[in-house]
Parts: sequence; structure tokens; C-alpha cells
Amino acid sequence: MTEIIERTVPASATRIWELWTTPEGISHWWAPEGFRTDVTRLDLREGGELIYTMTTVAPEQVAFMEQNGMPLSTESRKYFTEITEPTRLAYRSVVDFVPDHEPYEQLTEIELEPVDGGTRITMRVEPMHDEVWTQRLVAGRANELDNLAALVADE
Repeated sequence: MTEIIERTVPASATRIWELWTTPEGISHWWAPEGFRTDVTRLDLREGGELIYTMTTVAPEQVAFMEQNGMPLSTESRKYFTEITEPTRLAYRSVVDFVPDHEPYEQLTEIELEPVDGGTRITMRVEPMHDEVWTQRLVAGRANELDNLAALVADE
């Protein structure tokens, strides 16, 4: 079952689009606290790809990752499936990091709708291979939207 996450943020759809579709924008809000996102490729067209590396930077997160034998940096890849500026964006994430599970792709769809006081963001998230991983994904996507809302509220 598709998960739906919604937020209304105090910025125009054009501003949200810019933050979601440029390396500079993505690097400002995509990583959770204690991490950094570096975009190495962004080909914004249907079939184009987004490649970025998320790196652990805060001392407590670095210690946790090292203690658990996890890498401090992870490269991720997404393929754009739909681009309708500035209202709709969809991409398939390559899921190749789950231990003992074959790689697969997972779809995320974003709709931006102008409303009084800003933009309503609706994110539809295709489930992952099981409920535990799906809830981790939903929590991560919700954190991304919280980061985005905080960023535009400070502008």
C-alpha cells in the first residue's frame, strides 16, 4: 500500500521545485541531522539520474556508524520518471543497500500545490520489500520534508 506524507510549507511551488531539483538545493535539506549530502550528478529529465553521496559528519553519528561497522559515506542513485515543472516530480530509487536482498527500485512521487500561505507537498511513497524497511523509508522521507519546511521558514 502506498504511503502518503504531506506538509504545507511557507514558500512558493517554484522555490520548493528549485530546492528539490538543483544540487545546491538538495544539499541544503536532504540529509538528516549529522549528515551531509553531496550531489555528484543531476540530469533533470525523464530517464535522467540523480547521484548523491550521504556522509556522516557529526561525531556521535560517526562513532555509531564505526561501532556498527557501517560506512561513513553511501552513494545513492535515483532515476526521474516524471517531471512537470513546478508541480510534479517522480523518481525511482535504486535500493541496493539491504543486506541479503537483491537490488530493486522504489517509486516516490511528489506533488506541489499552491495554497494560502505557501505550498502543500504531497509525497506518495511506494512500499519497500517489508514493513520494517518501509517504515524506515517513510520516516526518512518525513524527516526530509521537515528539513525542507525548516529551511524555507528561515528564508
